[in-house]
Amino acid sequence: MITFLVTFLGVFVLYFLLVAGSGTGEGFFGQLVSVEELIAGLVLALIAAIVARMLLGRGENEIIRKPVNLLIKPFVFLVYLVPFLLALTKANLDVAFRVITGRINPGIVRIRPGLKTDLGRTVLANSITLTPGTLTVDVDEGSGDLLVHWINVKETEDEKERMKKVCGSFPAWARRVAE
Repeated sequence: MITFLVTFLGVFVLYFLLVAGSGTGEGFFGQLVSVEELIAGLVLALIAAIVARMLLGRGENEIIRKPVNLLIKPFVFLVYLVPFLLALTKANLDVAFRVITGRINPGIVRIRPGLKTDLGRTVLANSITLTPGTLTVDVDEGSGDLLVHWINVKETEDEKERMKKVCGSFPAWARRVAE
């Protein structure tokens, strides 16, 4: 119910702000918005809230139990951008070096990040894909493993060393951001 109310009020306030000043009536409120626009805003806000409740309502109990997460998670994501941008810079230099020297050994590797949620896997998969030299090809739904196409596969590396080279600290950050 909280998700529904917050969505309804948020959409209605946004609509009201977008159409403010379009009224032609008498008094302060009449000059802000017309009655027709007010009714249209209420109807659109109600429809948006119903759709949001149907699509997103299943996590509502978690939001009620952990309200601090709503405030902390955006800041954790902003902090995550720092190591991501550093890894992005390092990967760009590595790919440029490999292209110039021709030291390319592409292949597909399996990464086992141990993430529990789909959002965590999505954050990790997108982080890997955005980094030059790597591309997330598939996600194993059963185990949550990621199949990654990598520019520098070495057969002699063990799984943990390979995971560290392919995605660095991304799994830990994805866990902090999404789980």
